Amino acid sequence: MKRLTALLLALVMLLGLTACGGPKPSDADANKLVVWHDKEDAVVEALSAYLAEAVPDLEIVFEKKTSLTDSLKLVGNDPTAAPDLFIFAHDKIGVFAEMGILTPVAELLGEDALADYLPMTLSAATYKGTLYQLPLYFETLLFMYNRRYMQDGEVPATTGELLDYMGRNTGRGRYGFVEQHSTAYYSAAWIHGFGGSIIDEDGTPFPDAQAVRDALAYHLQFVALMPGETEYSTVNTLFLEGKADATIGGPWMVPSARDAGIDLGIAPMPTVDITGQPLAPYSGVQGVHVLKFAAEGKAEAVKTLLVALNDPAIGVSLALASGCAPASVKCYDDPSVANDELVQAMRATAEIAVPMPNIPEMDVMWTVVGNLLTDVNLSGKDVGASFDTALAKASELIAAMK
Repeated sequence: MKRLTALLLALVMLLGLTACGGPKPSDADANKLVVWHDKEDAVVEALSAYLAEAVPDLEIVFEKKTSLTDSLKLVGNDPTAAPDLFIFAHDKIGVFAEMGILTPVAELLGEDALADYLPMTLSAATYKGTLYQLPLYFETLLFMYNRRYMQDGEVPATTGELLDYMGRNTGRGRYGFVEQHSTAYYSAAWIHGFGGSIIDEDGTPFPDAQAVRDALAYHLQFVALMPGETEYSTVNTLFLEGKADATIGGPWMVPSARDAGIDLGIAPMPTVDITGQPLAPYSGVQGVHVLKFAAEGKAEAVKTLLVALNDPAIGVSLALASGCAPASVKCYDDPSVANDELVQAMRATAEIAVPMPNIPEMDVMWTVVGNLLTDVNLSGKDVGASFDTALAKASELIAAMK
């Protein structure tokens, strides 16, 4: 009986150790990497074609997720259900880092491998001093105009010139300039142009309160010359149908504009007259994130993949395939990239762009700022009172997250 009990006890301990250690991948599984993403087909096709040649011994499986953030929140700590890596924008890094599911990229590639990236992209990929993303490419908002209506010589260098142009070219169903003026993503450029910010890296909302108030008040005179409806579809349609001379939009608008036969011009963001600072839009950096269990269980395969994606060749391929602006400085030496007007415009804007905050508290601010802009721009409420209400609400919601 004692021997039977001892055998059973040993079996239980063995099973327990096996469960704690988790199943070790077979040789085939060790070379298979599942990558979640939410990207358009052109990006995935370029990545697949490049990796098929660069890492032929790896099986890279791309899986598209429409709600990638929610999916990772559910299964990020489950190696049987989560991916090995994912390609996503940088602004959720803080959420995933706090979950404890990410591996620092420098631990896998080494610091020297990251020397040739645009500083803005590395800043975006860093959370609490640790780099959690290998940047691939980035997007920023751009000043775009229809040369049929706005001549190159009329492109405003300052917001004062823009306002003057709008006043002379708005009316009878036409607009000199349109933008999504009451959404946080677009209005952030105006706030930054006044030296303000929506939130700082410590999670303090509106740290430069007066700058935000000033930006909102100043922006109202532009809003008065734009349609009240600020949905993307409305702004996009007005520009594509030739009912708006200029707009601020992302690179995703360019294919539609060119398909519509618009002689598209792209120019630097105007400078705010009274501050001397340019309208500085948010930037979104798309890149590769490595889940912790994959870095531990499939270390060699993960490192091999990251080394391949660290090559400037993939940045060039992505730029050619979908107009992405590469994160690696070396990509801009390639003639095909150097001669791309859209890519070069985003490269120039990267010098002033502000990476979207990647801290968890920013999730609160999108809604708070959206409500603030609705109150001020669409409902005509007092700027000061509306701002105070928004600040109080933001502080309350962020405190509840602690």
